[in-house]
Formats: sequence, C-alpha cells, structure tokens
Amino acid sequence: MVTALSTTQNAPEINQKQRIQSVDFLRGIVMVLMAIDHVRVYSGIPAGGQTIPVFFTRWITHFCVPAFVFFAGTSAFLYGQKINDRRSLSAYLFKRGMLLVILELTLLRFSWTFNFNYSGFMLAGVIWMLGWCMVLLSACIWLSPIVNGIIGLMIIIFQQGFYFIPALLPQQWQNPFAWFWAFIYPAGQEGHAGIAILYVLVPWIGVMMLGYSFGMILTIEPAKRKRLCLWIGSIAIAVFLIAAIVMYLLNSGTDKRPVLFQLLNQQKYPPSQLYLLMTLGPLILLIPFAEQVKGKIADMFLMFGRVPLFYYLLHIPLIHLLALGINYLQVGAFHQDWYGHAPFTEIPAEHRWGLPLLYLVFIIAEVLLYFCCRAYAKYKGGHSEIKWLKYF
Repeated sequence: MVTALSTTQNAPEINQKQRIQSVDFLRGIVMVLMAIDHVRVYSGIPAGGQTIPVFFTRWITHFCVPAFVFFAGTSAFLYGQKINDRRSLSAYLFKRGMLLVILELTLLRFSWTFNFNYSGFMLAGVIWMLGWCMVLLSACIWLSPIVNGIIGLMIIIFQQGFYFIPALLPQQWQNPFAWFWAFIYPAGQEGHAGIAILYVLVPWIGVMMLGYSFGMILTIEPAKRKRLCLWIGSIAIAVFLIAAIVMYLLNSGTDKRPVLFQLLNQQKYPPSQLYLLMTLGPLILLIPFAEQVKGKIADMFLMFGRVPLFYYLLHIPLIHLLALGINYLQVGAFHQDWYGHAPFTEIPAEHRWGLPLLYLVFIIAEVLLYFCCRAYAKYKGGHSEIKWLKYF
C-alpha cells in the first residue's frame, strides 16, 4: 500500500508559499464569515428567516465548518509532507486534537456563557468535533491518502446507515451504547442531560479524511492542479443543483417557502450530502483563484487563516463582551442572563438587534481581531523556537 508520505515523493516541486496560500486565504475568509453567525447568536436573530437579508446572513456562514474540517485534513497532509515523518504527524494530530477537546470543555465553554456552572450546561461544539476528528485522523494517516479519500467519501455518502447501528445490538446493550453513540451520529436516542451535542463526528470525520486525500492534488504541478480543482468543484456544484431541484419537485406543495430558500436551506445538523456538496464544491472551485490573490485585503484574510485557533479563541469572548455593551447602551443593563446557555440564547423579541446593528458590531469585532491576530502572527513567526506555538 502506498503510504501517506511516499505518495507525492516524486511529485513535481511547487512553490510552497503559493500552495499554502490557497488554503490559508479561503480559511481566513470563512473565519470572518463565521464571526457574522456568532454575532447573530448574541443579537438574538433566529437562524434563517423568511426575508432575503436574514436568510443569507445565515446561509453564507454555512461554508465555515465544512471549510474548517476539510482544510484541517488538507493541512495535516501538507504538514506531513513538510516533516516527512508519519509518527511525528500522528503524534501532532493526536495532541492537537485532545487540546481542542479540552479547550471546548473549558475556555470556550466559559467564553460562550461567562459562567462557571459547568454541571448545568456543556457544549459539544465545532471545536470538540474538530478535536476528536483529528484524534481519529492521527490513526488514519497510516493508510494511504487515496484510501483515506475513499473511506471518507463512503462515510459521507452512507452516513444515514449509522442511524441503525445501536438497534443492531442486543437489547441490554442498547441504552448504554446509545449514550455514547449520540456523540457519533443521531439515532433517535434521548438527549444528554446538561450536554448540547451540536456537532457529531459522522460525517465530519469523512470530510476531514477527504480533505487529507485532497492534499495530494495541492502537491501536483499548477496547471493540472487548477484543472482538477475546477472539474471537482464544478461537478460537485452540478450534482448539488440537480439533486436539490429533484428534491424540490418531489416536495412541491408541502413546503411553502420561496423556491430559492428551499434549494439552499439544506440540513446542517448533521450535514447532509447536499449540504456538503453545496459548500465544498464552491470552496474547491475557488482554490486556483485563491492562489493568485494579492493586496492588503488578501493579506488580511491570509493572516487570519494562518492563526485560526488564536482567532477562534479570541472572537467568542470579544463578541460576547460587545453584546453586553450593546445591551447596556440600549436598555441600561448588561443582561448576561440571556447568554447563560449560549450559543442557545434567550433574548426577548423586543430586544433583538436589527441587521444594521449586527453588521456594525461584526465590523468592530473584525477590526479589533485584526490587530490582535496580526500581533500574535508576528510574535509566532519570530519565535519558532517556542514549540507549543505550533498548536495555536
């Protein structure tokens, strides 16, 4: 079997900075988009909506998590090529994955809610999911990238099969196993008391494995790489459009929402096959163009994309603090009680923000984040001897 580190051993040498740029640039863009959704959380505006501005405020952020997970796999592959040591790569992925899990359960849980009542509410969110997927990927990298891609694609395509697995067990094992399985894939079991499972591992681990396999494409010569990205992205978009239109025609008459909303409002929890086609297709299609972008705006996105964990750890408490400040200016009270179970907020309808205020707070947050991330990126770049910085 061809190993993950030998597959591209004879591949043409390419410009490392250019190859990394496409991943960092797109990751930086979706991180900025992610902040829009998290400002929306603290604004009290419900996800989606029947008006075009509110609907697309939510819809545009659907690209974020698929990009994080897919490019995490791609970055793992590229890092493996750089260090040329599968054992070290596996150890790195395992340790970084466990770090993410711990951060989700401690620092990020506090950042969302600003309270220490951990027994009353916990969140298995996106960082939790990313962490466990990295832990699993630390074992999967011993398979070839092609095998990773095939397995990842099968997990995505046949994800609904995971729903039936708990029912296949003997009756006496089903309840204890169902508690564990709820973190893997929804199977109709009761919810966990005090734990909100927002992101399960299937099919996200498949997306990360697929991203790891996709790393091979980023190591081939530029012209061929561009053609492959354009073909893969275009085919994914075409399949999505055809399948979404067919689903719309089958459901016509039962759903009264506008046609565009029905086509674009695909299942995110867990992500359906159509959801992943809708989001990953355009991302892959944009990779060749992302390799060529230049200018100050591009540099900003690149900088965000190079310090993703630092950005994530900082943006949630910053948005939370800004929300408290807005509340105080509007109603004379911070109303921290509205955010005790964030990202599930309980804001009275009369105190929810409008979209202009939402985007104003978002812009303020991004300006502050830019200066903080720029300072951190400069510090990290100048202190390569500090080994633990590579985990952030």
